[in-house]
Amino acid sequence: MRFPRKVVSYFYDEEIGNYSYGEANPMRPHRLRLTHNLVTHYGLARQLVIHRPSPRDARQLTEFHADDYVNFLQNITPDNKSEYIAQLRRFNVGVAGEADCPVFDGLFQYCQVYAGGSVDGAAMLANGSSEICVNWSGGMHHAKKAEASGFCYINDIVLAILELLKTFQRVLYVDIDIHHGDGVEEAFYRTDRVMTVSFHKHGEFFPGTGALGDIGYNRGKYYSLNVPLREGMDDASYKTIFEPIMEKVLEVYQPEAIVVCAGADSLSGDRIGCFNLSLEGHSNCIEFLSKYSVPMLVLGGGGYTLRNVSRCWTYETGKLMGSEMSDKIPERALREYNYYMDTGRLRIETSNMRNANTAEHLEMIKMRCLENLSRVPPAPGAPLQERPAHHELSSDPEEDPDVRGGGQAASERRREQDDESDSEDDYRIRPSMNSSPPPKRMRVVENGPMLGHMDDHGGDPQEEEMEGMGQADDMKIDEEAGQMMVDMFRGDDNMGGMSSASEVDPETM
Repeated sequence: MRFPRKVVSYFYDEEIGNYSYGEANPMRPHRLRLTHNLVTHYGLARQLVIHRPSPRDARQLTEFHADDYVNFLQNITPDNKSEYIAQLRRFNVGVAGEADCPVFDGLFQYCQVYAGGSVDGAAMLANGSSEICVNWSGGMHHAKKAEASGFCYINDIVLAILELLKTFQRVLYVDIDIHHGDGVEEAFYRTDRVMTVSFHKHGEFFPGTGALGDIGYNRGKYYSLNVPLREGMDDASYKTIFEPIMEKVLEVYQPEAIVVCAGADSLSGDRIGCFNLSLEGHSNCIEFLSKYSVPMLVLGGGGYTLRNVSRCWTYETGKLMGSEMSDKIPERALREYNYYMDTGRLRIETSNMRNANTAEHLEMIKMRCLENLSRVPPAPGAPLQERPAHHELSSDPEEDPDVRGGGQAASERRREQDDESDSEDDYRIRPSMNSSPPPKRMRVVENGPMLGHMDDHGGDPQEEEMEGMGQADDMKIDEEAGQMMVDMFRGDDNMGGMSSASEVDPETM
């Protein structure tokens, strides 16, 4: 399936792959470096609008998360974790090698960057500068308002949706990760301004939520749609249930923006997952949503067999751009990383595992979902109210995020400096005030500062000053808009500033 070429913005920070959850943890941010490497060697980077995420500060993270939880993430380190024993238990964070969500070097900076990419992408969709935004480092759909869960600390998806809701009346969230998107569903369980749809393995499987009968509550009733599946789901079965359900969702709900969590752990051969999807089967879901030409934010998520994760997200980046890619992985990519020596091919083979999803079972689930959708009032709107301030994006040109001294700003400096010096120091990345349009070959935009350097094994980053976290009453917005932001995004506080639920207050949405 091929579609007309669209403006696709792509968020990547070259330091994101340096962070490490620990050797025994299956979550490996290094997969993002592998993905970007393949994207580059397939020539896709020349056609993308590449952005470096602007890290979210502590105050901005509290638009959804509790103050004390963000403060904890900001201050905890592997060296001082013994001082936070009670908070470690309270916020479901543990020791590297023992917990799904361990304390590791640069934890807060890591959260700032991946959340920044998702919110920046949402802001670009809102201002109309891009039709599709991709942030493979995002998709942390398990994080709650005051609790880490399932390798997720900050819920960038909720923060991105909140940004979209400042402009769009209705946002559709679609989750094709093998795990239920519980953190996102919980945040919007009582509102009709966000519809959450999750296709996931259900039963004795993390996180154990997402039953067919979980349909939302109060004003959000029927706006949470869960499609529980069994192990062995293959391409044909997935298409049979995904397309009719999503077609009905789009017809009834008429979303103005779509957010997709495209976790690659639903692929065949995943280290944790138990589905049997090929790249084509997984990508078909995103391609199907793309053809409706609704502004779309595509995020990562799970995925624990690194070589297949990078293959999948590279393939889907190309499909979103309308590009056809050779099945043979470029030689330079094979030389740089030996992850693909299993076949040397982009596409993966599925296994002969048994599909436990019978046609009768899938038909029952589909009919139940369609029945619930028939009860949804058509295209709910939002009440008239003053809009909160939008997230501001920088317009400064930026260097190529993966090549030191590359990009528009550096190219112009080189023309001035070629006759003066060949020293590498002359080509170091420096801020630029040049605002002329970027070259046609690659368009990149400066959105934020770089992280401190970390070595490939997750070594200590350069020390950065930890700033105190702002409170809601410190927001520099007018009194009326400020009150609306507090009501809309944070809910009532208890337990010392932590809400007991991970929901957004629906009464002000």
